[in-house]
Formats: sequence, C-alpha cells, structure tokens
Amino acid sequence: MKLNEKSIIVTGATSGMGMAMAEIFVREGAFVILSGRDLERGLALEKKLNQAVKKAVFIQGDVSKPEVNEMLVSEAVRCFGKLDTIVTNAGNLGIGSVTEISLEEWDYTLATNLNAVFYLSRYAIPEMKKTGKGVILVNSSIAAFKSFPNHAAYCASKAALVALVKEMALDYGPEIRVNSICPGPVDTPLIWDSAKAFQDPNTIVQQTADNTLMKRLGKPEDVASLALFLVSEEASWITGSAFTIDGGILTR
Repeated sequence: MKLNEKSIIVTGATSGMGMAMAEIFVREGAFVILSGRDLERGLALEKKLNQAVKKAVFIQGDVSKPEVNEMLVSEAVRCFGKLDTIVTNAGNLGIGSVTEISLEEWDYTLATNLNAVFYLSRYAIPEMKKTGKGVILVNSSIAAFKSFPNHAAYCASKAALVALVKEMALDYGPEIRVNSICPGPVDTPLIWDSAKAFQDPNTIVQQTADNTLMKRLGKPEDVASLALFLVSEEASWITGSAFTIDGGILTR
C-alpha cells in the first residue's frame, strides 16, 4: 500500500475530487480526516470508508474559518497520533466580474479558496515537522493560467494558490514537499455551477468536453490518481510544482 498508516486531512471531501481522493487514500492504507460542510454526505462517506476497518473520521466545518482548520489538525493528531499530509480541495466559484460580484462573495471566495489553505498549512506544518517530513497538496485549477468570463474571484484565488505553493516549498523544504494540481474541466457539481455563468449551461459543458484533446470531461478518479502519486513516496523528489491535468485543453 502506497500510503500505509499515513495520517491525511482532506478538505472538500464530501463531493467530487475531494471524495475521490479520500476514497483512494483509504484504499492505499491511509487514515483520513474528512472535512466538509455537508453533514449528511460526510457521515455517509465516513460509514462507507469504515466498512472493514475504521480509517476515516468526518468533521463538519467551514474551512474559511481559521478555527476549523486548527480543529482539523488537532483531531488528526488526536485520532491518529500524527499528521503526515494535507490535501486541500474546498472551493467556491464566486461567479461575477469585478464590477458585478458582491463584496461579500469576493471575500468568501478568497477565504475558501486561498485563506483556508494558508490556515490549514499554518497549523499543519508544525505537526508535520514533529515527524521529520510531510506533504502538502493543493487543488488549484487551470484557472490559475487561463481566464474564464465572470470568474474574477475564482481565477484570482487559484492563481494565488500556485504562487503560495511555490513559496511554501521554498520555505519548508526539504522536510515538507508542497505541490499543486491544476485540473481542467472535471465532471463534478462545480463545473455545472460554473456553467451557470453562461446563457446555455448544457451547451457550454458539452463544448468544453469537446475542446479537450481527449474529447471528454475528466473524472474525479483521474485527478485522484494524480493526487495519490504526488502524496506518495514515488514523488519524493517533486516539490514546488504545479501539475495540469486537463485532457489537453490548455494546448488549444
């Protein structure tokens, strides 16, 4: 098992890519703290992952708040005795151009997409240092490199994440590896919410799939497989990098 007895926090674990990552991490032997806002989905996932052996603990909370991130770290240490890895997936779209988005939505999007990664890293890094090494994996987006209409807050926050990852890799290496993944169009609830910024969401999603070189949307499992590699020892010489996984859409 690639992650045998590793202690991992996964935020945004109750749907989409975060859920797929939590599932593959547990299959590979990890103990996982599941973080999300949806209590019903979180408890259902916890039950599913604990069918054989108790490997997962769900903690409800909004990671845009510093105290929730502090609690996730303390619970990982309490439940599993240590913290090896954090994987951040929680996200908010914040649809609207600079002149259209409300101040409240702008603030909440940056708090969820960017500040939450800062908070969790701030509390997690000291615990990782106690074990001598650790891994931080941040789910950014191709929106860090490619602009999308009416997604000002989302694009700004995702670009900032790529810069933050490089800075943390510089500050905390070699003990802690820090990388980001930048997915393209993946078939999750988020892409359908994003498409609402356009007049015909169904057509936009289909056109997006067709514009990839692979002629399909990504699956959460596609991204989870890359995440598994990056948090495992197989990627022990990789840090400070941003990995696009987008079906080739950025080549156009």
